[in-house]
Amino acid sequence: MAMGGGGRQKIASMVPYLVKTLRKQPLNPTTNHTLPSLRRTFSLYDQINLIDGVPDDQLRFQGYSDTGFTINGTKYEGSLLIVENKIMAWAPKKFSDITPQSLSIFQIVRPVPEILILGCGRNIIPVDPELRRFIRSTGMKLEVVDSRNASSTYNILNEEGRHVAATLLPYGVES
Repeated sequence: MAMGGGGRQKIASMVPYLVKTLRKQPLNPTTNHTLPSLRRTFSLYDQINLIDGVPDDQLRFQGYSDTGFTINGTKYEGSLLIVENKIMAWAPKKFSDITPQSLSIFQIVRPVPEILILGCGRNIIPVDPELRRFIRSTGMKLEVVDSRNASSTYNILNEEGRHVAATLLPYGVES
């Protein structure tokens, strides 16, 4: 996108104001993070407002920390497995603990979720081919992302009414 000389000058003249504004805001390092509100994001667009028709009992991630997650106002510590709008503590503490055995519940859950969102912690980690085959054998698709994005993706798919499951390691897990 080409910008005329006047546009560049206007942007350049705003830089000192922006720097001054940013310097006034204190740096507040915190380990608790709030996920962006979809209500605020979509409220201007009635045709894509996903929030208004969502039942009160539907799960919504509201935040995350290095050790857990906040869902519907309640803080949960440790790894979580979510299926059929139910939250369960999940045994794996690090990515290498995730095995077909740790996901064996998906062999008996009916209806089978269409997608499993695997939150790896802080970083995306490649999934072992054996684990990938196991998940595929249950009939689910697999989405592997960091835990922050896993919680946001779960919110969006769940609010769309999709049959989704999630397994998440806390965001502070790096292996």
